[in-house]
Amino acid sequence: MESVIVAIDGPSGTGKSSTSKAVAAKLGLSYLDTGAQYRAITWWMITNGVDVDDADAVASAAGKPAIVSGTDPSHPTITVDGVDASGPIRTQEVTSKVSAVSAVPEVRALITDLQRSIAASAEQGIVVEGRDIGTTVLPDADLKIFLTASPEARAARRSGELKGTDVHTTREALIKRDAADSSRKTSPLAKADDAVEVDTTDLTLQQVIECVVTLIEEKRAAK
Repeated sequence: MESVIVAIDGPSGTGKSSTSKAVAAKLGLSYLDTGAQYRAITWWMITNGVDVDDADAVASAAGKPAIVSGTDPSHPTITVDGVDASGPIRTQEVTSKVSAVSAVPEVRALITDLQRSIAASAEQGIVVEGRDIGTTVLPDADLKIFLTASPEARAARRSGELKGTDVHTTREALIKRDAADSSRKTSPLAKADDAVEVDTTDLTLQQVIECVVTLIEEKRAAK
């Protein structure tokens, strides 16, 4: 099969991670969750006492942590300085601070370079998910997909993942995160001009997976 690089972007709660992992596994591709990398560096900042609201302090410390991402879609891993960070990076504290850290240009430059090197070394191809993959990280990706969904659908999904959270509170948090990610000066959340938009509001996860698999297979056939 032809090697293929797939960029899947979109805001939180659209099904990016579940879709990307399943598609990569189904097609024998590597998988990279770029959001986990930004969460990892945010977690490192918090645990090392760096004020995440001080952009200069974050920039100065950005190069210190060693972040390693495993790309097996059936068991994606992430370590920071050799420590498994897959659990700690999903806390509410990290979630509330990751936008501030990821808006710092020095952080984005470092993580972007890391992402590009991972994609370049994926021999069979890779599915890379995030917010600026098609626009900034991999502008020459073979296929770009932008997932969307209504705020209500996204909040319901995220609340289902985070047991016990209020849907209304989750919706407000998602809208706030969207605003922060879309308005940052460096690599904002945006749909690439040549991306295929898929609205997942009324689709099941399986339907979204099938849609993306079909798009990739069509792209492979055309290469």
